[in-house]
Amino acid sequence: MQFDHVGMVTTEKKPDEIFIEPTRVWITDYSKHPYRIEWLRYEPDSPVTGPVRQSAHVAYRVSNLDEASRGLKVLLQPFDVGFAMVAFFETPDGAVVELIQYKEEGVGPCSPSGV
Repeated sequence: MQFDHVGMVTTEKKPDEIFIEPTRVWITDYSKHPYRIEWLRYEPDSPVTGPVRQSAHVAYRVSNLDEASRGLKVLLQPFDVGFAMVAFFETPDGAVVELIQYKEEGVGPCSPSGV
């Protein structure tokens, strides 16, 4: 498991947002932020509810989502965002974590081969 980014929920539009259809959320490219912060702005009709939509999260790159998520409470089942498979979980002490299994190295949310 390797640190990837921190996700912060906002209601403000941010420059260069991209839209992730499965969760109906606008995100920023955390690789361009000096502290690897991803801003998330949910559409009112987003299917995402609860802690994932209300709380900040820490995201980790993993080589296998199934193995890395053992023992964690599922908050949002794995879904395909084009460049990766992504899922959200709650740790035993209540933290929200995102686990990301990238399809290719060097491909992210705003790269030419990404979303």
